[in-house]
Amino acid sequence: MSWHQTVFELIDMRSFPSLWFWIFLASSWSVATWRVLGVPHDMILRARDPGSEAERDLAALVQINCRRLLALGAGRGAWGLGGAAFLFTTLFLLGFFYHVEFAQALFLLGFPLALAGSASLVLARRLQARPLAGPPLCHCLLRHRILLQSIGVVAIIVTVLWGTYQNISSAALIG
Repeated sequence: MSWHQTVFELIDMRSFPSLWFWIFLASSWSVATWRVLGVPHDMILRARDPGSEAERDLAALVQINCRRLLALGAGRGAWGLGGAAFLFTTLFLLGFFYHVEFAQALFLLGFPLALAGSASLVLARRLQARPLAGPPLCHCLLRHRILLQSIGVVAIIVTVLWGTYQNISSAALIG
């Protein structure tokens, strides 16, 4: 038995029947929607009281995280965008034209997360250009969280439907 056969036996390249894939999908979206621009949801809720210390902490943390995100985004620039486009195009072609299930799973997991990350980067740019504070900042962050949750719900539904289709079609081929 060669080394790559051993590796493929240990790591099942069929992702959709794997419980670990679904756990990873759910936990990644849970983490992605709990923190908006790096700020935990409970901190946003506590900062809704005008003039509170939590409100000042929230404004400071949002500004710090916006600068951090913009610095990360600026360092990548066109090369990062080109690399991401290449990666997702490759995964899409391998997955849906060459029927590589592992590539399908990575695309269905990664592409919506990249969309959510891009939306956060756009919000960080907007908040850096026109800083908000107090209830308007809380409202903006909560609205962004709803956007991230909406992207996550659509991504999970599409992934579940596609994964179910893959599982049924592979069972029909076997049976």
